[in-house]
This record gives sequence, C-alpha cells and structure tokens, in this order.
Amino acid sequence: MKQAVLYESGKNNLVRCLACSWYCRIAPGRVGVCGTRVNQNGKLYSLVYGHITIPSIDPVEKKPLHHFLPGQTLLSFGTIGCNFGCEFCQNDWLSQATKGRSLDDIQNTINQLSSSFTPQELIDLTLHEHAAGIAYTYNEPAIFAEFAHDTAKLAKEHGLTNVFVSNGYESKETFEYIKKYLDAINIDLKSFRPEFYRNVCHADIEPVKENIKRYFDAGIETEVTTLVIPGLNDSEEELSAIAGFLFRISPDIPWHVSAFYPAYHMMNTPPTPASTVLKAWEIGKKAGLNFVYTGNIADTKHAATVCPKCKTTLIERFGYETIIKNMNQETGTCNRCQQKIYGVWSA
Repeated sequence: MKQAVLYESGKNNLVRCLACSWYCRIAPGRVGVCGTRVNQNGKLYSLVYGHITIPSIDPVEKKPLHHFLPGQTLLSFGTIGCNFGCEFCQNDWLSQATKGRSLDDIQNTINQLSSSFTPQELIDLTLHEHAAGIAYTYNEPAIFAEFAHDTAKLAKEHGLTNVFVSNGYESKETFEYIKKYLDAINIDLKSFRPEFYRNVCHADIEPVKENIKRYFDAGIETEVTTLVIPGLNDSEEELSAIAGFLFRISPDIPWHVSAFYPAYHMMNTPPTPASTVLKAWEIGKKAGLNFVYTGNIADTKHAATVCPKCKTTLIERFGYETIIKNMNQETGTCNRCQQKIYGVWSA
C-alpha cells in the first residue's frame, strides 16, 4: 500500500480520487468504485501499488496495436480491480475480484493473486527479455496510475516505450500525469449508446469519447477496439455511428473490430459470426476510415495494412506473425507511392 498522488482532501476526512472519470468521493475506511484505492484517515492510498498480475511477454499485435512497432514485443502486466463492471469481461477473475468485498478481503485477494515488483525490477525484466517496452493492460491502468507513472518514467530513462490498453476512463488529471511518458494507447469503444455503457459496462460513454480525441490530439499513437456482440452492439446503425465518430477525429485512427466469445456473465450469448465482423469492417471502410482490422477470427486479408493511397499491401499478418512487405519503417512511408502512414514504425 502506498499513498496516492491523484486525489484531493476534503472536509471530515473525505477524499476525492482523481484517477479516473468516476471522481469517487471516498469516506474513511472505504474504497472507490475500482476497489483498490482506499481512504485511510483522510489520505488516499493505492492497495495495488507494486502488486501486479500476469507479467508476460506479448507481441505488440496482441494489444492489439497494428501501427506501433510491428513485430516487437512488450512486457505486459495488470493489477487486481477495475473501474468498469463489464458483463462480458474476459479477465473477470482479476478485474472484478475487489467488487463487493470488505477491505480485509480485498487485501487478502491482492496478496493471493499478485506478485510484488518495483518499477526498477519491471525495467530490468523488460531489458532482460529484449522487449521494446511495457504494456499496462489486462485491467484499466488508471486505477494504478501512480505505479504506471513511476514505471513509465523509469522506462523512458532506459529507452523503452510505454503502452496503455484502456477502457478510456482516465481522468483529465491522469492524462496530464502520464501523457509525456506514453507512446501508444488502444482504447475500447464498447458501444455508441449511453444505455449500453450504463447497463452492460456499468459506466458512462462520454469520458471514453473525450479521451479518444484527447490522446489522439496529444500525438500519442491511438487505436480503438470494438468487441462486436450479437444483439447488443452489432447493428449497422451503431457500427456506422462508431465509425463516423472516429472518422470525424481522424480517418487515420486504426479501428479493430473483434468477435465476441462467451465470458463472465454472458456465457449464454453466442459467439459473433465471422460475417458480422466482416460487415463491421466494411462499414468502417465505407465511413472513410483508412485502417480497419478484423480480430478474433481467421482472416488474414482484413488484418493486413494497406496503403490508403495506392492500395499496396504494406504489412501482412498471420495471427500475431507480422511480415513487412512494401513499407519503409524508418520513414513510415509506402515504398510504392511514398504515402506517409499513421503510426510509430521504428524505435
């Protein structure tokens, strides 16, 4: 447990957490929505600082990031807890492990499911594994913003990159706190309807939309993922609304449309047909997006990066295997027409 940076003190020992867009007001002895930030006598502490889960080496493409250092690997980790309660969460055993529990139970769960690391130990592990950087993933990084910040700052000092895989619920304060150390982010845009966010994710859509634009405008390489769920967010109207929203920010934002598979509280919902994912791809292209990618289905054609100007295939992908074909990674341009391609292509 370590004292947080992102909070404000109030009257009667109340605190206001500034880590995410819930801006939880927390009474002494209580935790916020994420279940990991606790008020101790008028001061806010992170229960998960230095307590991480699933440290592993992943390909960049798994995040998914298709326009950031293709073929490289990242040390990936998360923590216990999350500020969302998605009914379809694939990591519910860790993201939801703090919900509805006493403080003692939360602390016991963190100890049971986590390993202790300092920022320097994570840097040392990343360098030992010859990874390009670190991915803060598996749950929402905003809830462990201080640990992410300290690790990311140290990573930069060692020439490493930093990537967030996020639900997009960071506060403005966390954005300002982390932005100069962050190189790329993939944000889930889970739907374009407020009622979906309220009823299925137990959150609000507006901060997510604001953050997609905020990160992109800040020059942080930004990609967006939508998990297409049968009967919930797979209508042509909704997918067109998402694609149109992204296009208005920039036609260059890569959009990943992925297939749902039964998980957590939605075990009885059928998997997404490949035809629905391909329909979403077509909707994204029709809306004017330059880069749309299918995910979670066997489809190499629509996982490739194609030059938006001359239509030359620049990068082929077979699962997580990447083949650079007609692209100059140093300049980030198409070899055939010299079109500049959005992304970060070399370290």
